[in-house]
Amino acid sequence: MTAPRSPSFITRPQIEGTFGAAASTHWIPSAVAMGVLERGGNAFDAAVAAGFTLQVVEPHLNGPAGEVPIMVYDRRKDRPEVICGQGVAPAAATIKRYEALGLDLVPGTGLLAACVPGAFGAWMLLLRDYGTISVREALEPAIHYARHGVPVIPRIESTVTSVQALFANYWPGSAAIYLKDGQAPRRGGLHVNPALADTYARILAEAEAAGGSRERQIEAARRAWYCGFVAEAIDDFCASGDVLDADGQPHRGLITADDMAAWQATVETPASGRYRNYEVFKPGAWSQGPVLLQQLALLEGLPLEELDPSGAEFVHLVVECSKLAFADREAYYGDPAFVDVPLERLLSKQYNDERRKLVGEMASGDLISGRMADDAWQRHLRAIAERKAAAATGAGEPTVAGTGEPTVADDVVAERGDTVHIDVVDRHGNMVAATPSGGWLQSSPTIPALGFPLGTRAQMFWLERGLPSSLAPGKRPRTTLSASIAFRDGEPYMAWGTPGGDQQDQWSLQLFLRHAACGLNLQQAVEQPGWHSEHFPASFWPRAARPRALVVEGRMPAETVAELRQRGHEVEIGPDWSEGRLCAASRDGGLIKAASDPRSTQGYAVGR
Repeated sequence: MTAPRSPSFITRPQIEGTFGAAASTHWIPSAVAMGVLERGGNAFDAAVAAGFTLQVVEPHLNGPAGEVPIMVYDRRKDRPEVICGQGVAPAAATIKRYEALGLDLVPGTGLLAACVPGAFGAWMLLLRDYGTISVREALEPAIHYARHGVPVIPRIESTVTSVQALFANYWPGSAAIYLKDGQAPRRGGLHVNPALADTYARILAEAEAAGGSRERQIEAARRAWYCGFVAEAIDDFCASGDVLDADGQPHRGLITADDMAAWQATVETPASGRYRNYEVFKPGAWSQGPVLLQQLALLEGLPLEELDPSGAEFVHLVVECSKLAFADREAYYGDPAFVDVPLERLLSKQYNDERRKLVGEMASGDLISGRMADDAWQRHLRAIAERKAAAATGAGEPTVAGTGEPTVADDVVAERGDTVHIDVVDRHGNMVAATPSGGWLQSSPTIPALGFPLGTRAQMFWLERGLPSSLAPGKRPRTTLSASIAFRDGEPYMAWGTPGGDQQDQWSLQLFLRHAACGLNLQQAVEQPGWHSEHFPASFWPRAARPRALVVEGRMPAETVAELRQRGHEVEIGPDWSEGRLCAASRDGGLIKAASDPRSTQGYAVGR
């Protein structure tokens, strides 16, 4: 075994201070969050204001009609909690309904993939029950940037350019916002969204017209969204006409005002698992969050602290354990309100001690779950193989841009990323980690009356019957969205996360292991060369799986790549800085620390 290699260079310092810190995937929301802390708000206030601002500055990665899991640690309660901002499938969304349309997958774009928008309700719940600021203070930064403009970053330009013909020919509401004079926004300029500014200004006006306490105004804002003019506009738009989607056919949406009114965000107990002297908390099995805990349980018995975090042995062990954990994600995870997810067994020492024996010296080519003898699982494996064979011949490929993960290559970096992230730690000891996503500008048409599109998270449902994540009305899709909080030695310590769809709990795991097992500081852990496996079925349309496929950054040592190939991994080399958009913040005694990812050149951590 080799000794761990110390990083020779990092691009930016780890932020350290005693007052507070915020780290996000864009510098403006990080500054907004810090401004809230400076004015006396707590970490939860700061996250809410930053969350709404992220919708405006990164509209290609999240939007108002998306969803969000929020991990919180409130020092007053002294326990971690999860706010579930994942909306559910509409009442009309049945497998039979999609089959009647000739579909075997939920389309990755358009209106048929829309769930009830959950982000707004989750942010309002966080503000009401954990925060201290008003609706006005929470929404004013987003209104300002929507009204007066945000700097056009390269990925906004390249994303809109990639769907320019779709907007111009089929989605006029999107063209009105994003194609000024028929052209995509240009980097270096400003992009405005007055319709979105008007929507949030109207919500603010209705909230303040309700008068009374802060809580009463927050509830009035929530009603305006779920029972008022926003719900009415969504109902009208879904019913008013057919919209072209990834199936290549026009379809109407299924969401109604009744679906909107029936849904509320919830507070839940997180899943948890131990690794060394850490306890890690994640959203439940309606997300992929517990898959990080399963990976840690498998890796607990391996001497990672003795290995180079960029070496072949380290990468191989982590990847092979990830294959086992993600196979169980595919086999077992789903909305616990509909299916019995045996999470206690999946995270148990006994189960993972047995599963660890499946890790060999060579890369596995199989999707090995704990339910291999189950008939429904075997049918699903055959369907995955058939889909892979069809994809190899060119069938089943996206027919329009903007499908699945909104992965867009530009001249900064070609990266995966379908969302955004924000972490905040304040001087009182509060922590929050949130991963907003959905409602991407390129995946569903903008609703003219509101200035934003619906989400497409329902593409994560299977239309096969008998699976934990099979489509059903009122059910949450098993989302990829995931955020993390960890205790160290029994004390609240760290909040972190990343965009990246199926990669989220691979990249988040890598950061954690480099820090907790290898001793790197947060910024060093963020900047180490990364990788991801595509061995298991993707969560996004067209749901491809690539057994043994392993994508590594170009910065990965050549000897590591060579040995991984010798072990049977089908290694693909990506750009030097392409694996992740990580953020992290921690509190170590009285010292607050934060780090952000130089990948994509726009994430920033601030603090003092």
